[in-house]
Amino acid sequence: MAKAGIRDTLTPQALGLIDAVHRNGSMAAAARELGVVPSALTYRIRLVEDALDVLLFDRSSRQAKLTPAGAELLREGNRLLLELDAVANRVKRVATGWEPQLTLALDSIISRKTVLELCEEFFAQQAPTRLKLRDEALSGTLLALTSGQADLAIGVVPDLTNRSSTLPDAQSLRSKPLGQTRFVFAVAPGHALANAAEPISDAVMQAHRVVAVADSVQSGSGMTIGLIGGQDVFTVPGMLTKLDAQLRGLGAGFLPEYLARPHIDAGHLVAKAVAQSPRVVTVSYAWRASAGGKPGRALQWWLKQLEKPLTRKALLDR
Repeated sequence: MAKAGIRDTLTPQALGLIDAVHRNGSMAAAARELGVVPSALTYRIRLVEDALDVLLFDRSSRQAKLTPAGAELLREGNRLLLELDAVANRVKRVATGWEPQLTLALDSIISRKTVLELCEEFFAQQAPTRLKLRDEALSGTLLALTSGQADLAIGVVPDLTNRSSTLPDAQSLRSKPLGQTRFVFAVAPGHALANAAEPISDAVMQAHRVVAVADSVQSGSGMTIGLIGGQDVFTVPGMLTKLDAQLRGLGAGFLPEYLARPHIDAGHLVAKAVAQSPRVVTVSYAWRASAGGKPGRALQWWLKQLEKPLTRKALLDR
């Protein structure tokens, strides 16, 4: 007789038989519990052993004791059974309108602490939707949305939203204001500009390296904000890296006040007045409307949270 395949033999039912023998300590006792004849139970266990080419039980004594291989199979098998139950529940819930996955594109000015608190609330409701977070900056935040790599973009610069008609899939875009973030020009105490006369002019600033966040767009030149022509630029991937670079005195630059303020108060950064107009950036959040006109339930949940003024404020001021 041909040897049975592992996938045909190692079924949830077979794992249940192995577990019954392990719990009862003998084939006969397990057979009584399951309501089958001992020979049928022994035959099914033999089929699994033959398929795996291992012994699952030590039969040298009167008591059926799992071998190390058998114990590993039972442990991993029980884990797989739990995963199967979870998959079944996920499929049932997805059928009720939940997306399998929701991807959020987050601009580097957005408070990650607040986002993770929202994720915690989302997970608490046992939704079947998996969450994926993407770190983005400047035009890359919106492009992640329009290219289909994200379902919700948080922290979109309004200028980009206004120009969204030139981007792919623009007709399906929806956006709402998120709020404003005030930026402060700051340097490390040991930086040459720390003791410069205020307000600092563009001509003075131009002579010093600036730390800038790179646009996360994958193609094209992207966009820049507030750089002075001819200025030495140290480009970093995100706002937290920019903060760290300025704390180390590697350059000067504008930082969201909520990020800089604790370090200014602690004396690790020095805020400086500049001749430029105060920098206050208004940002939005955007999403792609579904073909049916109604967002999935996970996106609906996030949009509902973003309607709350306190949530919007926390995303830009934590």
